[in-house]
Amino acid sequence: MAYQTINPYTNQVEKTFKNTTDEELEQTLATAHQLYLNWRKNNNLEKRKQVILNLGHILRERREEYATIMPKDMGKLIGEAKGEVDLCASFCDYYVANADKFLAPDIIATTSGRAKVIKQSLGTLVAVEPWNFPFYQIARVFIPNFIVGNPMILKDASNCPASAQAFADAVKEAGAPAGSLTNLFLSYDQVNKAIADKRVAGVCLTGSERGGAAVAKEAGTNLKKNTMELGGNDAFIILDDADWNLVEKVAPAARLYNAGQVCTSSKRFIVLEKDYDRFLKIMKEAFSKVKMGDPLDPTTTLAPLSSKKAKDKLQGQVDLAVKNGAKVYYGNKPVDLEGQFFMPTILTDITPDNPIFDTEMFGPVASVYKVKSEEEAIELANNSSYGLGNTVFSQDYEHAERVAAKIETGMSWINDGWASLPELPFGGVKNSGYGRELSGYGIEEFMNKHLIYEARQQ
Repeated sequence: MAYQTINPYTNQVEKTFKNTTDEELEQTLATAHQLYLNWRKNNNLEKRKQVILNLGHILRERREEYATIMPKDMGKLIGEAKGEVDLCASFCDYYVANADKFLAPDIIATTSGRAKVIKQSLGTLVAVEPWNFPFYQIARVFIPNFIVGNPMILKDASNCPASAQAFADAVKEAGAPAGSLTNLFLSYDQVNKAIADKRVAGVCLTGSERGGAAVAKEAGTNLKKNTMELGGNDAFIILDDADWNLVEKVAPAARLYNAGQVCTSSKRFIVLEKDYDRFLKIMKEAFSKVKMGDPLDPTTTLAPLSSKKAKDKLQGQVDLAVKNGAKVYYGNKPVDLEGQFFMPTILTDITPDNPIFDTEMFGPVASVYKVKSEEEAIELANNSSYGLGNTVFSQDYEHAERVAAKIETGMSWINDGWASLPELPFGGVKNSGYGRELSGYGIEEFMNKHLIYEARQQ
């Protein structure tokens, strides 16, 4: 596995990173485990909070520098990259502000004596993270676990090594002790070796179903706690009482943000018969106005896909959909630019027997479905092996909430495409994975909830 920055706009190899040796992995495991033991003995929560405050300051101070790295790694628009750095900095603020509350003991009401649950770290974690949000994906697992006292070994995607190393370097610069977050350029065999090591307590992964299944199998074999975020095929349901001005504003961006390479981006747009043609025209008009080009140019509105491999995979999926009866309402034409650009595309008439029906398409391709009723919309939304996010549009909040509650998913947004904030739990059900990241739920995933109980003497 070669860890390289191949700029998807220029197709040029900008930098290659050396793979981690087995000796380097062993030294990292030893250092991280010793740090865990030191933290268990001395706690040092106040020092860890100060490190995270420092990290937030560094992220904000060097926002432009960090934001420029991401487009070169995986093509992200510069404006989106700046927003990502800002979001990571907000995680720092949130977890420092709430650390004492999240780690405070829970007093258990019992008439048989007295009991409390204290919150303790578990040990070193392995984080396997993807390329689509090169800073955010690391920040949302590292920051809460560092606060708890769990050191972390990072295996990031092979196509965004510069971003991963930059984040790890920022953590070091913030004053984190050696072993807090170590970015390693590991092979898959080395990942398995690390997960199996007795000094590792758990593993968190964001990625594909295939990758998640492989890592979860290794974790299960070695009885290691794990969390999985494995993508989605999110529904965007437009109810009869929707605000169409808002739909027109939100729907295109819900598919095109980050060039459509978002686990929680809306991918299946479900519209009532009477609104079907209207919606298609809205999407076509918006998709036809995108400006493809250099992601570092602030006027560019659609970036290239992350790699040639990603572009080829998406094209293959669209071709397969069409071969099996789907119709191209707009797009699916070659783009006359050197980078890995994919023309925004709208597909219709995808039937349940089409192999693409239950497949996540990671890029600027919208699938639009026509239904006769709200009940049919709910049924269609649930006819998926995924269950990550979901969007419901209605001017009646209680109506939207009732519909959202019927969708088999981990997250639902009302009158918005999707959002990620430090106080909101992130995660899914079904083949979209298990466990939660961010919020108070996320910080508890790799925490020992240790009961201390004294029975009342008779």
